[in-house]
Amino acid sequence: MEIKVFNREKDCFQLEKVYGEKAINWLYGTTPGLMISKLLSGPRLSKIYGAVQDSSLLSQHKINKFIKDFDIQMGEFQLEEGCSKDQPFSSFNNFFVRKFKEGERTYPEGASEMGAFAEGRYLGYQSVGPHVKLPVKGKFLDPEKIVSNSKWSKEFLDGPLLIGRLCPSDYHRFHFPDEGEVLDFYKVHGALDSVNPVALKNKNDIFLKNERHVTILQTKNFGRIAYVEVGAMMVGKIVQTHKEKNFMRGQEKGYFLFGGSTVIVLGQKGAWEPSRDIQEWTSKGLEVFLKLGSTVAKS
Repeated sequence: MEIKVFNREKDCFQLEKVYGEKAINWLYGTTPGLMISKLLSGPRLSKIYGAVQDSSLLSQHKINKFIKDFDIQMGEFQLEEGCSKDQPFSSFNNFFVRKFKEGERTYPEGASEMGAFAEGRYLGYQSVGPHVKLPVKGKFLDPEKIVSNSKWSKEFLDGPLLIGRLCPSDYHRFHFPDEGEVLDFYKVHGALDSVNPVALKNKNDIFLKNERHVTILQTKNFGRIAYVEVGAMMVGKIVQTHKEKNFMRGQEKGYFLFGGSTVIVLGQKGAWEPSRDIQEWTSKGLEVFLKLGSTVAKS
């Protein structure tokens, strides 16, 4: 299955190079694979795999090949302290959660513009609810089940929704889209299926059943937001680095350890809407690649 994405900055279509493509196609595209994927979607395997990626001995040798295979522009990133350009990180996970150099990415200055909270591929909807069955690569979303908390579930009915999908080759830190304060945080335990479009095409409930971290934010310019990090197969951990109640626009919120991952942002009805180009490409079943901080929505 080819995954075609529209790159806004380059104004062109690109075919996504999938890490472990043959394995994913077999796991989620065949009957035997789907049976095996149920066994692999538990937390134990992801923890073991995460430990391997933390090991210098077992993982460091993979870094340079990965950089070359996926054409990662290392000039944009900080090197790990004490490492060299020839071997810039001591383990694959340290490489995976690399940081941008200061000034490489910026957020919009206009109060009405929401900056992309992750660097990845976006889908966007102006309004979602249980009565509206909207396709994500042919499947469905339900804001109440995504938020999965009776205190907050009704808050986001018929409101806007953005999905930012991160590939293993992407920058894997996620950021706050605006300034404000944290109202609530909780975890929803679940499976760890792949979030690759091949998997989403064949399993219609991944975003509803995968493990999730949910943060309810009160933002200055976009109302109340549910900010949801979705775990995935081989994601060793979702790490929340921001521990304070208040946050600033563009400030780091946390990061994913190894694996493809997703951030979902839900809003209150009428508070904001995804950028028009994202809505248009979403209606055609295509994601839009955005750099961190690019305009992703407007109030």
